[in-house]
Amino acid sequence: MNTQLQDSIEYLRSKITRVPEIAVVLGSGLGDFAKQIKNPVVIPTSEIPHYPISTVQGHAGKIIFGTLESDDRKSNELIVFQGRIHLYESNDIQKVVYPIRIAAELGVQKLIVTNAAGGINRNFDSGTLMFIRDYINLTGENPLIGTKELNETTSLQKYPTLSTSLLNKAKSIAEMNGILTKEGVYCWTKGPSYETAAEIRMMASMGADAVGMSTVPEIIVAHNYGIEILGISCITNMATGISLTKLNHEEVTETANRVKNDFTKLVNEIIFEMG
Repeated sequence: MNTQLQDSIEYLRSKITRVPEIAVVLGSGLGDFAKQIKNPVVIPTSEIPHYPISTVQGHAGKIIFGTLESDDRKSNELIVFQGRIHLYESNDIQKVVYPIRIAAELGVQKLIVTNAAGGINRNFDSGTLMFIRDYINLTGENPLIGTKELNETTSLQKYPTLSTSLLNKAKSIAEMNGILTKEGVYCWTKGPSYETAAEIRMMASMGADAVGMSTVPEIIVAHNYGIEILGISCITNMATGISLTKLNHEEVTETANRVKNDFTKLVNEIIFEMG
């Protein structure tokens, strides 16, 4: 572990008394989930040594430790990242995956990673919650390249990148709670520009159902550490060439707010079922 990462982890350990077992990364406009956490320990990322700072609207820049509680149920210990760092903000992929490395080194075994995404599949609507079955990486970037330390974490895990068992469990939970969901393939692009209509047609022909500017590098590193991963995209807008209106970030946050009750309930129930 490098010195900077060690400094960050030592600082966080000085603030908590229990080891987190489940990590949650909250995407654009989805930060309200963090309000559910009981007895939270809230740490602004600006106070953590060497921690990269998010600059995007809808990403609060906080790490929250705690649990979920409901009636007689209590979840395992959580670490929740309220906001993330995108590659287009710094052009440094190691900053993008820094939160995941922290979670892994703290002892996290399971990860729920969420994002706001553009819909490519014409059977989707704005507000659809999509479980990520697989991904397409169109950036040419990989956080494991040239990083001997990461390449030696768990010898590049060969089992499926996204957990099939967590996906099946999450689909059952959604159905039991009357929450409509889809399942599909997430396509990662660098951004920060939205995709052109021609690019969206290309992605559709490759099998992509949704597109966004995050998540995949986090999945790659978490998988490399041996963490079980569940991915959820909130389709906050239909992509260029499918949408009839001009794309903007305000639409992303507005749609996320509209579906936040279903999103929060779904993630809550999944976490309770994780233990």
